[in-house]
Amino acid sequence: MNLLAPVSTIMTENLITVGPEDNLKKVQEIFETKNIHHIPVIDKGQLTGILSKSDYLFYRRGFVSDNYDNDLDQLRLKTGKVKEIMTTGLAKLEPNDRIQAAVEIFKENLFHAIPIVNDGYLKGIVTTLDIINHLSKDISNAEQIS
Repeated sequence: MNLLAPVSTIMTENLITVGPEDNLKKVQEIFETKNIHHIPVIDKGQLTGILSKSDYLFYRRGFVSDNYDNDLDQLRLKTGKVKEIMTTGLAKLEPNDRIQAAVEIFKENLFHAIPIVNDGYLKGIVTTLDIINHLSKDISNAEQIS
C-alpha cells in the first residue's frame, strides 16, 4: 500500500446514511441486515455525526437486563433518535489527503472510521478494516510474485 496515495483510492463510497431525527429502530435494521459497523449521520446534505455499532450496542445494553421486556425495548428503539447517541466530534479527511494521514489518526485516537468530506459533504469513509484489507492484498500480491 502506498501511504502517500490519496485516501480516496481506498475509501468506501455509496454509503448507507441516517438522519439525526431517524429513530433507532432504523439503525437496528441497518446493523442487522448490512455488514457495516459505522453509519454516517447526514442533515441537509452535510455530515453532522457518525453512529457506530458500538454506540448502538452500548445504548441497547445500558437499558436491557436478563429478563427485559421486549415490547418496552422495541418502543425505546422506535422513540429514541440517532442524534441522542451519535458521535459529533469527528476526525475528517478530504479525498486528496494521504492514506498516511488516516493511519496516523487511527494510531492516535480511538476512532475506527474516518469520514471523507469535501466542503462538508460526505464523499466516503475509511475504516481500520479498509486499511487491513488493502495491506492484506499487498501481502498476497507480494507472495504471488516470490
